[in-house]
Amino acid sequence: MIGQDHILSADAPLGRMLAADKLSSLILWGPPGVGKTTIARLLADASDRHFVQISAIFSGVPELRKVFDAAKTRQRTGQGTLLFVDEIHRFNKAQQDGFLPHMEDGTIVLVGATTENPSFELNRALLSRAQVLVLHRLDAGALAELLDRAEAATGRPLPLTEDARAALVAMADGDGRAMLNLVEQVASIDVSTPLDAKGLAGRLQRRAAQYDKNGDEHYNLISALHKSIRGSDPDAALYWFGRMLEGGEDPRYLARRLVRMAVEDIGLADPQAQSHALHAWEIYERIGSPEGELALAQSVIYLALAPKSNAGYVGYKQARAAAKQTGSAPPPHHILNAPTTLMKEQGYGAGYAYDHDAEDGFSGQDYFPEGTGRLSFYDPPDRGFEREMRKRLDWFDKLREKRRSGA
Repeated sequence: MIGQDHILSADAPLGRMLAADKLSSLILWGPPGVGKTTIARLLADASDRHFVQISAIFSGVPELRKVFDAAKTRQRTGQGTLLFVDEIHRFNKAQQDGFLPHMEDGTIVLVGATTENPSFELNRALLSRAQVLVLHRLDAGALAELLDRAEAATGRPLPLTEDARAALVAMADGDGRAMLNLVEQVASIDVSTPLDAKGLAGRLQRRAAQYDKNGDEHYNLISALHKSIRGSDPDAALYWFGRMLEGGEDPRYLARRLVRMAVEDIGLADPQAQSHALHAWEIYERIGSPEGELALAQSVIYLALAPKSNAGYVGYKQARAAAKQTGSAPPPHHILNAPTTLMKEQGYGAGYAYDHDAEDGFSGQDYFPEGTGRLSFYDPPDRGFEREMRKRLDWFDKLREKRRSGA
């Protein structure tokens, strides 16, 4: 087994389980081609259990019932069963619940494999009875070792220069199964001299980078893009932006998220950021791909280098929380309109000071509900355009205090 030493070594989870001869049910979570099926087969051999493999894509309740009945028969003869379920996240909740009694009574040791986050795709009852182990994509060293072993198995060296070997490893992109498939293709090539990296690229197509527009990679990469922009790193932001486009992401989704970043992380520190993001989105809609992506890329750079502030975002959330807490507290009477005689008699509008008639165009009256006191939500930092907002806020606070002391 190549790679995954973090779970397979003697002091790692699987190493300790096998040493103690206490193999529990497992969920193996990792990208394709990193050894999930291989590990399950090796665990069955090491624990002397009968290996059964099914796929959630092609199996239903009748197939599962047959598997469980056969496992019970083996159990009566002293033979355990390791049931490997590929793509286990494809089973619905009821089907997942069907494993539970057979796991609890020892009929099977379940090893499920998934490329999706188990926290979202598997129900809690199943997760509480199985240990989740995370498998990593194979690094360049592991893929190079796999290449050496595969080359040895063919009985002759592959017709590749050193640069071409490195390029072949890069083409596999962390996927061991892809690495073996590429080796098979190269082994079938008949050439008189070794291929260099350019010659290899002409014979083989680089496999597409792993990207699922509805899966973990989608959320991982948009998180990386968002945090790179928040962290004012335009180069990293452009990289993740490019990764998502290369993976087939809809540019409109990225345009929408850029507007959200401008609102959430830049806000009033640079009021032009929101307009810039919206204009980039509009340009994309008008001229389409591929030219439109350039406008979005420029927006990525602008947002990354803009001053950052979440003061508006924080203030908004605090105001919503306060509004929820105060319930139906009415506005003070002096700022209510009084279109009827009865409402005037009730004091609606009494004492209202028209700000345009006041000195400096500011009356300093209280506009919060009676009894709540004055609340503060917006606290702009001293950077970007919000330096000016801070000056204005402080100026109005001083005027408000002056009006109150004068009253």
